[in-house]
Amino acid sequence: MKKAIGMGGLLRRLAFCGCASLAAVSATQADAARNYPNHSIRMVVAGAPGGASDTIARILSEKVGSILGQSVVVENRPGAGTMLASEFVAKAPPDGYIIQFITDSHTINGALRKHLRYDPVRDFSAVTLLATQPNLIMVAKDVPVQTLGDLVALAKKEPGKLTFGSPGVGSSSAMAGELFKAVTGADLLHVPYVGGTPAVMDALGGRVDALFLPVIDMAQYAKNGRLRALAITSKHRSPLVPDVPTNAEAGVPGVEAGAWYGIAAPGKTPASVIQILNHAFVAALKDPTVRERLLATGSEVIGSTPDYFARYMVDDIAHWKHLVQEKPSLAID
Repeated sequence: MKKAIGMGGLLRRLAFCGCASLAAVSATQADAARNYPNHSIRMVVAGAPGGASDTIARILSEKVGSILGQSVVVENRPGAGTMLASEFVAKAPPDGYIIQFITDSHTINGALRKHLRYDPVRDFSAVTLLATQPNLIMVAKDVPVQTLGDLVALAKKEPGKLTFGSPGVGSSSAMAGELFKAVTGADLLHVPYVGGTPAVMDALGGRVDALFLPVIDMAQYAKNGRLRALAITSKHRSPLVPDVPTNAEAGVPGVEAGAWYGIAAPGKTPASVIQILNHAFVAALKDPTVRERLLATGSEVIGSTPDYFARYMVDDIAHWKHLVQEKPSLAID
């Protein structure tokens, strides 16, 4: 007859099993770190080739690859407001060989969309916040305003007459415009396009009045005078357009909004692998050549810890959810 196990014996066995399980997990993570990476890494970019995200991703990929000793291959998966790329990465194996170059669209989708097929926080492991980039607030040349205050005043005087274009409903630029409206009370009509280029072309042609787009895309038009730059949405002026005031300098605080760029891996990627990736990307950002090329895009280079970036994304979702609560029509089914 088998001897009954007393409560003390049972607890000891459970404790042993628990320690054994933790030891197994630790050993697995150690093995993952020791062998990682042993082949190429795919960095998924939701933007099309040649866009801002693609440009910055390719600036980083070569240097990160040299640090890791394996190639980092940029893989473009545009479509559905970055959701195609995010869903693909969310469902990828959590082994560090598929990572995503994510942007503010990731958290905006998390705030606006009611039926995502992935969780923008739980299904991703934050690696690092790479950089941020402000928007330029610009108007067509025939719009009779010279300052940001003028734009607000005219939009209030003639509600619904002035328009602002964006790359699409729920895009970063669209939300920047909606934030501007909410803070200032300016009544601008949103005209969504399929991509940023058509919006810019219509602004150049005088068919849309205003734009809220990243400085990397719009600095050239401010410099050549084809569009009028009223302000940059950041705390500091941009070296790309040093004569353009910040929104606070222009008398309209509280409308800071722009793009951000980061790296994430599928959820449950081992912490040891995340640390290796974080080290490689942060080291790449410190490289003088990489840093100079990123600064030339108008970006503020950051290179955060994984924990900081995880909190940053949670806070960004909360920020945009607050705007949606104030204006429920922004929510997307």
